[in-house]
Amino acid sequence: MAGIRVTEVDWLSQKNGAAHHTQEYPGPELVVRRGQAFTLVLELSRPLKDQETIIFTVETGPQASEDHHTKAVFQISEPEVDKTWTAVEEAQTENTVTVSIASPPNAVIGRYLISTRVSSRRKQNDRKLGEFVLLFNPWCPEDDVFLDSEEERQEYVLNDSGIIFRGVEKHIRAQGWNYGQFEEDILNICLSILDRSPLHQNDPATDVSRRHDPIYVSRAISAMVNSNNDRGVVQGQWQGKYGGGTSPLHWSGSVAILHKWFKGRFKPVKYGQCWVFAGVMCTVLRCLGIATRVVSNFNSAHDTDRNLSVDKYVDSFGRTLDDLSEDSMWNFHVWNESWFARQDLGPSYNGWQVLDATPQEESEGVFRCGPASVTAIREGDVHLAHDGPFVFAEVNADYITWLWHEDESRERVYSDTKKIGRCLSTKAVGSDSRVDITGLYKYPEGSRKERQVYHKAVRKLFSVEASGRRTRVRRGGGRGLWRDDLLEPAAKPNITGKFKMLEPPKLGHDLSLALCLANLTSRAQRVRVNLSAATILYTRRPVAEILHESHSVRLGPEEEKQIPITISYSQYKEDLTEDKKILLAAMCFVTKGEKLLVEKDITLEDCITIKVLGPAVVGVAVMVKVTVVNPLLERVEDCVLMVEGSGLLQGQLSIDVPSLEPQERASVQFNITPSKSGPRQLQADLVSPHFPDIKGFVVIHVATAK
Repeated sequence: MAGIRVTEVDWLSQKNGAAHHTQEYPGPELVVRRGQAFTLVLELSRPLKDQETIIFTVETGPQASEDHHTKAVFQISEPEVDKTWTAVEEAQTENTVTVSIASPPNAVIGRYLISTRVSSRRKQNDRKLGEFVLLFNPWCPEDDVFLDSEEERQEYVLNDSGIIFRGVEKHIRAQGWNYGQFEEDILNICLSILDRSPLHQNDPATDVSRRHDPIYVSRAISAMVNSNNDRGVVQGQWQGKYGGGTSPLHWSGSVAILHKWFKGRFKPVKYGQCWVFAGVMCTVLRCLGIATRVVSNFNSAHDTDRNLSVDKYVDSFGRTLDDLSEDSMWNFHVWNESWFARQDLGPSYNGWQVLDATPQEESEGVFRCGPASVTAIREGDVHLAHDGPFVFAEVNADYITWLWHEDESRERVYSDTKKIGRCLSTKAVGSDSRVDITGLYKYPEGSRKERQVYHKAVRKLFSVEASGRRTRVRRGGGRGLWRDDLLEPAAKPNITGKFKMLEPPKLGHDLSLALCLANLTSRAQRVRVNLSAATILYTRRPVAEILHESHSVRLGPEEEKQIPITISYSQYKEDLTEDKKILLAAMCFVTKGEKLLVEKDITLEDCITIKVLGPAVVGVAVMVKVTVVNPLLERVEDCVLMVEGSGLLQGQLSIDVPSLEPQERASVQFNITPSKSGPRQLQADLVSPHFPDIKGFVVIHVATAK
């Protein structure tokens, strides 16, 4: 009798896609999740005889081997409950066999080749059936990435758009972001990121064998999303100069960035800042099947010397001395959290893990960060893998201000130790609301428990030795600091001060505010106030000074006084960055030598509105109206409206906006034809050579066609 072979395969893409929550991937190859069976229908050249059975081989990566768990050979058999690949016959007709194939819940993820042969006396070569992609499975209880909430899986794995929070602590702004993990070619690009990693280039067989582990995969992605040690995806730039590339604020999502990197033969895409790195990493990890969200930390510490404090040096006008201040406090910083088990640390550290692709500090010789258990951060267990001290400092460091004198001596100035790590924010599950998750990272500020955890972290981080009456702290590679410098606050002065906006700070307008001073004592006090203001980047790095003035104020017993301050548009117009931020500082010198530093970060406001003029239905065109306002007191030309949204538009739409008179309100209308149902995010970005980008977004609920 002639040899038997498989002549055709039906991948049952729709059935398998629905069962594995992978139907949104555009294909053409089958995409399934590990630890869960998928079904194939095989057509044979003749019926199987009694003693014959089908043998499958699946393999992934170069030099696939059973020893590395990158290859498995198995045959149709009775169902088995074990940790290997299995095949079970579901049905058989004359020339077809329906087979259910299951992978173990700890299988290596990636692109697999599947081939078959039929066991018989005659020697047969395997016949290649084709390729499929195997992903992590948050729906499988045995998978390390299992997440036990369907609402959270819908949000953190399947939602292809989201919100990134930016701004300053007192004025948090939502920015839409198109993750687009189901867009054309994105899955292929995400797998390519793993293959382009130096870990893979140096030892491909070992690298692929370790891709069963979300700790390993997420750490590799953290390194590859930035370009610092490899030809990674995004090149960072924090100097405010973006020649030869795209300003980080122009990006509205990850898709254009990933396509550009891939089509440009893996040349890093210029430029990104923290929210861009986090947005891209969220796309990649959701695409690979790991539940991931974007988290914003306001007043985020960058502790370069691992002493759990941010040491800021200022002059007598409160101006930051960049050449002395190696540490910094960013207005905000954005990173990711992914949900998985920590087999390396133990079950109490399972759950959300911090991952940060922004290249700030090296971790084991590579610019990457995490995964660091959020629980470990809250409990001060900074010794646990990976990068606990850096993440702990981002949310918990003490903020220490030093006044630097001309004779190069320094003295402590009173400042707020509660400044660092405020309003940690992420998008709510199933809505556009902001959720404050600060309590996941630390105990209430100023509480006894919070201070206990801080001191525990200090103990775990530093080796301490006695030195006379003082205890000197040594840290690897750094200079020693006196512990009382670190932990004893400056004396609290007998006055208070704060800046107060008298009118909302609008882009293109003069700024009107006041410094409010209050005498806390029953005796008169004289205060000398040195005021300064500078345009800044969101990292609080000063760009240009725009105000420099001094005042002398007499405060009667328990008296309050205001010093009015005006900053005209002409003062900040030329030096305002795309971050639209200004930092005000007042260094107050009080009778008896007390000193107080008062600071305020201002973000200038703008306006854009988006309205959908009718019901949104798959396959039916609907009109959208975007209204913009020229924020300036002068005529502007050459404005362009950039529009994008996964499932709403193919690629990006670019619309020229007519010239706008001073403060003129104008509307632009255009059609979109939705291609996918459900909640879809449409983003609009008004780009102008005359003022920073003005961004907005709207969520459109698209119905299926009847």
